[in-house]
Amino acid sequence: MDFSNSANHIIVALDGMDPRQAIEFTAALPGLRRVKVGLELFMSGGSAVVEQLRHQGLAVFLDLKFHDIPATMAAACREAASFGADLITVHAAAGIEALAAAQQGAVEGAAAAGLQTPSLLAVTVLTSWDPLYFKEQLAISEPVDRYVHRLARLATVAGIAGCVCSPLEVASLRAAHPKPFVLITPGIRPIGCNKNDQQRVLSPSQALAAGASALVIGRPITKAEDPAKAFNECCRSIEEI
Repeated sequence: MDFSNSANHIIVALDGMDPRQAIEFTAALPGLRRVKVGLELFMSGGSAVVEQLRHQGLAVFLDLKFHDIPATMAAACREAASFGADLITVHAAAGIEALAAAQQGAVEGAAAAGLQTPSLLAVTVLTSWDPLYFKEQLAISEPVDRYVHRLARLATVAGIAGCVCSPLEVASLRAAHPKPFVLITPGIRPIGCNKNDQQRVLSPSQALAAGASALVIGRPITKAEDPAKAFNECCRSIEEI
């Protein structure tokens, strides 16, 4: 994965859009390199929307967070890789065997389609979780940051390319897992923006300085009065690091 310039560090989340809106939005955003297709957009557009975005020259982060038995995860990643996703998310909590099967499925799917193998990213703990609710609702007594490290270790053992984590865990994960291990961080909010449903957040420059490889940014760009201006401001804030 190429993170050689500021635009490559930003993955714009196309959440809340239908396929037509997503294609029109991305076409009107000069300099855009990477986009995230999540469950909502994929359910309405399927593999076709991934292929259309790729035809615009965009790398697609397919964020479907697969979590199932090994055979099913392998089959799902085999299909996702066959239509050109650049990044694919799987849940680390599925365990080492399932993660390894997913990786092998992605390799096979890309090879059969004559495409480059995508990078699999293991989701640790969603950024919407508040530490107190995490403990009370899931009955997990281990602190969130320690639990995130536990899941990240599963990813490394399984040969997964990297993790998705909160910006607040980036620095400690980077210390434990040097590059080229990839750390993708949602929960990014430029200074002054509403946190919305995110709980554990940092600004773009703070997250990259802490060791993130790339940042997922949605509403601060997609809901801005001038999305192109908001995107460029995020790029400029990164260049100042």
